[in-house]
Amino acid sequence: MKHTCFQRQHDSMQCGIACLAMLCRHYGRKYSLGTLSHYCFATTEGVSMLGISEAAQELGFSTVSGRMTTDILADAALPCILHWNQNHFVVLHKVTGKGRKFHVADPGKGFIKYTKEEFEQHWAVTQPDGTRKGIAMFLEPTEAFYERKKGINEEGEGPSFSFLFGYFKEYRKIFFIIFLTLLVGSLLQLLLPFLTQAIVDRGIRDKDVGLVWLILLGELMIVLGRTAADIIRRRLLLHASMRINISLVSDFFIKLLRLPMPFFDTKLMGDLLQRMGDHSRVQSFLTDQVLNVMFTMLSFFVFGIVLFIYNSLIFAVFLLGSVLYGVWIALFLERRKVLDYEFFEQQAVNQNRTYRFITSMQEIKLQNCEQRRRREWEDTQKDLFHVQMKSLKLQQTQQAGSIFINELKNILITVLAATAVIDGSITLGTMLAVQYIVGQLNSPVEQLMGFIYSLQDVRISLERISEIHRAEDEDGREGLLTSFTGSKSIEFSNVSFKYDPHALKNTLSDITLSIPEGRVTAIVGASGSGKTTLIKLMLGYYKVMGGTLCVAGKDIIGYNLKWWRSRCGVVMQDGVIFSESIARNIAVDDGEPDTERMEQAARIACIHDYIMSLPLRYGTKIGPDGVGLSQGQKQRILIARAVYKNPDFIFLDEATNALDARNEREIVENLDRFYEGRTVVVVAHRLSTVRNADKIVVLDNGRIVEEGTHSTLTAAKGTYYNLVKNQLELGN
Repeated sequence: MKHTCFQRQHDSMQCGIACLAMLCRHYGRKYSLGTLSHYCFATTEGVSMLGISEAAQELGFSTVSGRMTTDILADAALPCILHWNQNHFVVLHKVTGKGRKFHVADPGKGFIKYTKEEFEQHWAVTQPDGTRKGIAMFLEPTEAFYERKKGINEEGEGPSFSFLFGYFKEYRKIFFIIFLTLLVGSLLQLLLPFLTQAIVDRGIRDKDVGLVWLILLGELMIVLGRTAADIIRRRLLLHASMRINISLVSDFFIKLLRLPMPFFDTKLMGDLLQRMGDHSRVQSFLTDQVLNVMFTMLSFFVFGIVLFIYNSLIFAVFLLGSVLYGVWIALFLERRKVLDYEFFEQQAVNQNRTYRFITSMQEIKLQNCEQRRRREWEDTQKDLFHVQMKSLKLQQTQQAGSIFINELKNILITVLAATAVIDGSITLGTMLAVQYIVGQLNSPVEQLMGFIYSLQDVRISLERISEIHRAEDEDGREGLLTSFTGSKSIEFSNVSFKYDPHALKNTLSDITLSIPEGRVTAIVGASGSGKTTLIKLMLGYYKVMGGTLCVAGKDIIGYNLKWWRSRCGVVMQDGVIFSESIARNIAVDDGEPDTERMEQAARIACIHDYIMSLPLRYGTKIGPDGVGLSQGQKQRILIARAVYKNPDFIFLDEATNALDARNEREIVENLDRFYEGRTVVVVAHRLSTVRNADKIVVLDNGRIVEEGTHSTLTAAKGTYYNLVKNQLELGN
């Protein structure tokens, strides 16, 4: 497999998709990860071997998967995809050394060579009969693979350097002033070697102390001028860089808010936090590294010409040493890239693990599992430490070689300059000037090499950021509906759905259901029967995979989902209380809170009296950083939030399961009056809250098994009756 076929994964969920991309490239067709993700769907656990196989077959491959020994694998036709470490996928592209060396393309780390023993540790698992076997998938392209239309191949690359430099346009005047200060500083610095030569060749030779003091005064003025220019440049740079950084991150958040709900199901929090770090890297590159390299190249050009004028041989030696230095640096670029991706992946896991560790501290203490959880966190730190140690070793090796090349170059230049003085071809002052110039040139060369590293780093960051910017917006199409044209009812027609398109079993199957306008429809069923999934489909979290879902007579995919959700009052099981005032937790929209409507919503949710008992009342800060609330109080705040929106549709998913019987009964009575004229869908385990619903829908294993009112369903003594008989003490 050629290096041009390699595809890097952008986060830990994409390893299987990246492996499929490598196989496509190997056989001559190039697909981006974004394109392949439409065929090979990633969940929070990544992708499955079945998912890769089905996607490959849709692309035109024939696939064969199986469990086998290492010896059989070594004789097989390659490349193939391997299930690696029980939670990852890699491509095996070559076996050499008579079956002793295995060449792996790891989408997270790059090309790696393993011995047979190392390879088996990652791939093979000991079977009950004592043999070690691993899972491999072999793909062979068919005619259909090559006949696919080229239009679905590589999609746009998204944000690039031209996109990034677009942020400079607004501040081009500031950057022009910064460039002028760099130019002035370089020209002033250029005078210093000539002044140094004048001190030795004229002041010291002629014993003219006055001239020496005059030259020293001139050097002092140059230093002051450079310092003033540097202060102005840094202040302007700070002003521009902060604004550019805010714009970069703000645009990133704007894009995140436009993405569809399923996007966040497939991303670890650590992955998204790491991308925030990528923005800092890009911002530093734009506002620091780019200007530094401009100054570096300007200084290198100016002092290089002066050095050439002084002595062409010394210039040639310096240039040769600099080229060798650059070649040495280039030898480490690929390995640095691999380690950067490895560090990104491990850091994302570390941040995710640390976040879970901190947020579940009370439960850990309650369950007395401190030692095990702490060791799990320490294991993550150990893995991160190993990556950092590998990076440090690589850096030390690179630095050792760089120091050797630079010092050898400087020694040769010193010898050549001293020899020239002895021969009389240059003066002692010229030698000192040459030494000064070489010293000034060494710094630009080192900065230029550092810029090459920064350029590589920012390219890696851009790849990860651009994946977000390339993702399709939730409401990215034109002509989406922002009004209802029919009765405000909801109609399911033969709807089927599953979270993982490659899963063998549907979450919902053959759902045909009518939710009438102005009525209360309750959905009940055992845990895992699909009740919450049904709510999420109605809210546009996901697209149905079969059948149609219509709202007010129009398919839900035709609506602007942001507008549609603005017409819905929703309380979900995992509703969030924000770290802000109670008023802003109830009136969460972008407008100013309507005090009268807010208090009315709080009364309906039976939380107004509690709020008024607080010293700051509706101004009291709640949430993770504020006053602690009980689960029942949180649910009442969430109910008040849904009521405040004055919606056309109301969706309540276990909205009162944390309330006591008295509060629940009072809230249900208040809500019954609020429901008038609205389309309401209620999900509840506590069936006493839904007995007065106009229609009760019973789900079992993702299918509707019963529909009716409380009285008709209990009389039928079916699934609903079995659910409620213990709760309502109906007897046998």
